[in-house]
Amino acid sequence: MKISKSQIDQLGNRLRQSSLSDADLKILDDYRKSFSEAYEEVVRKIREKLKLEPTGRPAKSTTAIVEKLHRESIRLSQMQDIAGCRIVVRDIQKQDSVVKKLREIFTSASVMDRRVKPSHGYRAVHIIINNLNKAIEVQIRTELQHGWSEFSEKLSDKIDPAIKYGGGSKETQKMLYGISILINNYEGIEINIQDKKSRKRLSSLRKEIANLIKQHSKLF
Repeated sequence: MKISKSQIDQLGNRLRQSSLSDADLKILDDYRKSFSEAYEEVVRKIREKLKLEPTGRPAKSTTAIVEKLHRESIRLSQMQDIAGCRIVVRDIQKQDSVVKKLREIFTSASVMDRRVKPSHGYRAVHIIINNLNKAIEVQIRTELQHGWSEFSEKLSDKIDPAIKYGGGSKETQKMLYGISILINNYEGIEINIQDKKSRKRLSSLRKEIANLIKQHSKLF
């Protein structure tokens, strides 16, 4: 059954009001599944053309959709991450290279650079690809950005789900923001260093930052 945009948004309004019927749950499930073909095609092209192996999910969970609708002023039909995948690369140079190649493959894609405008310390590049009239989100993260994000997710799971959206204690947010700034400063230097000797020293610093994130993660 094809679902119109107005029906999707009406469903979103009912989701916000937590007044779902069994029929609504069926419509939502059908809508989630309708992203599968577009998602699989995007992933296939990434594998074939970039020789990379993205991880992800063809459909956001019902719970995650409802939480986002409550958290943000957004219509269900506007939600751009119903389906999405993630690519983790070594460093910011590779990240920029992958972003460039994805834009060449998916020429109508839009780019959201969370390195320039981080979200509560979260840094990455998101590319929104319109494929088969479905928005598919591709996240490209460096290893350090991914480590930070995984740490933030762990804190959200263990302490308070609001942490990854800027909630939780001031101490927790200060710690996350401090590590995020450290990563950003390091990657800003890394991308401008070319000689092998300096890059070798930077590689050692990279390991120290990664270990710092791991050590903090073990405390929770």
